[in-house]
Amino acid sequence: MSEIKVPDLGESISEGTIYKWLVKEGDTVGQGDVLAELETDKVNLEISAEEDGVISSILRQAGENVAVGEAIGIIGSAAAAPQAAGGGKPEAAAPPQVGSGPAAAAPVAAAAEPAAAVTAAAAEGAAAGTAALASPGARKLARERGIDLGEVSARDPIGRIGQADVTGHGAAVPQAAAPAAPAPQARPEPVKPAAPAGKAPHAEDGKATERKRMSRRRLTIASRLVEAQQTAAMLTTFNEVDMTAILDIRKRRKDAFKEKHEVGLGFMSFFTKAVIGALKAYPLLNAEIDGEDLLLKKYYDIGIAVAAKEGLVVPVVRDADRLSFPEIERQIGILASKARANTLSLPDLQGGTFTITNGGVFGSLLSTPILNTPQVGILGMHKIQLRPIALDEERMANRPMMYIALSYDHRIVDGSEAVSFLVKVKELLEDPEALLLEG
Repeated sequence: MSEIKVPDLGESISEGTIYKWLVKEGDTVGQGDVLAELETDKVNLEISAEEDGVISSILRQAGENVAVGEAIGIIGSAAAAPQAAGGGKPEAAAPPQVGSGPAAAAPVAAAAEPAAAVTAAAAEGAAAGTAALASPGARKLARERGIDLGEVSARDPIGRIGQADVTGHGAAVPQAAAPAAPAPQARPEPVKPAAPAGKAPHAEDGKATERKRMSRRRLTIASRLVEAQQTAAMLTTFNEVDMTAILDIRKRRKDAFKEKHEVGLGFMSFFTKAVIGALKAYPLLNAEIDGEDLLLKKYYDIGIAVAAKEGLVVPVVRDADRLSFPEIERQIGILASKARANTLSLPDLQGGTFTITNGGVFGSLLSTPILNTPQVGILGMHKIQLRPIALDEERMANRPMMYIALSYDHRIVDGSEAVSFLVKVKELLEDPEALLLEG
């Protein structure tokens, strides 16, 4: 027998939420089989069996918060599976005779003699009427709470009682058994009509509403965004980029680039290189506040915001300054695919010195991105749109323009430095050859 425990979730993560169980009590599992999916603040992780056996008990249910190292289930030996799961000899699973007592319980106990522990549990439950159809965890919980299993309703289609059934029954027992207060002693007060069951507290009459629990990741995103706004002196500055040169390069080179490197030439490699060039010129945007100190980072791990099903995630391209254009495009493609498939690992998300987010893929023309703390800078890309631009005093032309936005922490980055950083990004993007010269 072994416990199914919550594994180590990595640095700074001490708990998670059981997203779903992939097995149920009584299932036979092998070593390495995935038993449950655990949702953390950043990624979903799989919990696997450490040995062969049978799921004898599920201690924590989907939706419950659990800590690292906590036991959430038990795997029993395969030899005890029939009795533990209630699938042993026919007489052990048969319902008791009318007027069951010691005489009726004796055959059940005798049928289970090979395992002393199961014998005691089966004999005790037989008097209640459903011992053979209750899981070991449910029987244990019923004994601890003094609940008669014969009075517990099972939600399982085959009538098997689980821990959730016992817990639900136990929650209702105190209310039924509690003595009512004498009516004459109670001071009469106006009684407000109760809201209809399943209706949101503030719903208006006749309006349909639905209450849905937020996922752990969504709660974390909400908390982090509020924290960023409350702890950082965040400001945003804007500029615009003429994308003519980059679009021209992509048009002329995309087929040869794809054939040679087996990856498309997108915009993100240009923006990543431009950001790195600007960070080298203005290093405070690549720093972090640590108490009363500044941590000036001499490396460039660039976070790329990706919209996934469960919410926005920011996987990190490591040492992006050392990567070529195709290597950056390849890394971003791999991380984006993992994000959408919900297979990102914690190392994929940890760290990061600066973040780039692209709202333009959703049609955003202009926005103010929120800092990905503890970083002090984030660049927002937006939709490319043809706009009339004055080339000089006499000439106008329609050019593919993009608004870009830099949100920064004013505690360590002055406005002049932030504006200069964004101007540097603009200059490098409008003269792509300069990106090669910047290294």
